[in-house]
Amino acid sequence: MAEHISSQFNSELESVRTLVMQMGGLVEKQLTDTLSALLSMNAADLKPVIESDSEINAMEVQIDDECQLIIARRQPAAGDLRLVLTVTRIIVDLERIGDEIKKAALTAYELMDHDRVVASDFYEFNRMCNQTNVMLRTALDAFARIDTDALLNLVQADRQVDYDYRNQTRSLITYMMEDPRTISTSIDLMFMSKAVERIGDHAVNIAEHVVYLAKGIDVRHSPLETVKAVLDQS
Repeated sequence: MAEHISSQFNSELESVRTLVMQMGGLVEKQLTDTLSALLSMNAADLKPVIESDSEINAMEVQIDDECQLIIARRQPAAGDLRLVLTVTRIIVDLERIGDEIKKAALTAYELMDHDRVVASDFYEFNRMCNQTNVMLRTALDAFARIDTDALLNLVQADRQVDYDYRNQTRSLITYMMEDPRTISTSIDLMFMSKAVERIGDHAVNIAEHVVYLAKGIDVRHSPLETVKAVLDQS
């Protein structure tokens, strides 16, 4: 980002960038800890994951407040304004990722605490969780490096997650039709998979915000051809 005459302004902008990465790190740990708990089938390990959501929510409020102060005090323009707006958008997606992880963790806790599942029941969720964890890390790295090229890779990865989610949904529906006793557990597993599928969507959103930061063009909800054309611009 551009340097400014005011070193304090530089410090404020760098501070919000750093806070976004810290918030992203908390969300990433939340997702990693969820996966670890499910692999070990230790329900107690999910409690810190669930409780950490409040810290993520608090960070969103803190960063948003700092962005509002920057706008009020500095009246940023051009790239500086885009940075502040990008930060306010990214923290919303990070907070929602935290919410989705908390939902999945709560559901998993109930399933394990009542002995309604075995380790293999979480196989597809764990696989999707690994995929979206990589996507989240890629999106955060894209923000740190202002790397617009990451978006296309994330779009492709998200399509795979969507495909896997649909396949698991079909399988679970088949189980429910064959054995009605599995309905309750299958619905909960579908709920968990939907949560992790939404994480992939939010990772793509973050990469789209990076494109806006770098190029000043909002590519949200745009066809893939339009996105490619924007990324090809110098």
